[in-house]
Amino acid sequence: MRLDTEREIGSAGQILILNGAPRSGKSSIAKVVLDSFPGLWVNLGVDAQMATISEQHRPGIGLRPGGEHPEKEAVVQQLYAALHETIAAHSRLGINVVVDVGYHQAYSRPLHILDDCARRLAGLPVLFIGVHCALTTIMARRAASPSNGTINYLQGSADDPVPEPVQRWQMAVHEHGPYDLDVDTTDKTPEDCAREILTLLAKDRPQPSFFERRLSLIQT
Repeated sequence: MRLDTEREIGSAGQILILNGAPRSGKSSIAKVVLDSFPGLWVNLGVDAQMATISEQHRPGIGLRPGGEHPEKEAVVQQLYAALHETIAAHSRLGINVVVDVGYHQAYSRPLHILDDCARRLAGLPVLFIGVHCALTTIMARRAASPSNGTINYLQGSADDPVPEPVQRWQMAVHEHGPYDLDVDTTDKTPEDCAREILTLLAKDRPQPSFFERRLSLIQT
């Protein structure tokens, strides 16, 4: 499928950050962006980064909510900082970036990951997009694809159809305030969601954006 709407891209590349729980559909939307949006796009994010680090440091930035592994949280901070710098570098070179991640704040201590993102991407065109999906659909996707090739997804059972860590993801990943755009993959295809994003890109972006609001708060 090709999305035909064109828009002017300035000297800095557009950044789209897709935020949601594992199996919510972020990667599928990112693929549509890569394959059909006008201009050059690069995909960065949790799966791509996880494939580049050793098993002892996994899941890296994919560390789930709950503060269960405080010994890994310093690495999470480092890897997110590196990701944010990489996103910024691509954008400053005029390359558009679609990022699939699962930002949350439920660590054993405050890591201020979103604040770090706001600082490092300051002045660049960023849209923060919430990718939502019903738990029943997420569990069905986990069952249909138990692994992403790097890690195995926690499965439900007859006695525990939605494991508590999966419920934690669903609650923690969207706790930080309103997005620039929300999409829901429960009943919509990745192409449908990508069209909603492209429609927003064809308009004036939200003022102030999520990260502009965030930056303003941490600078006061």
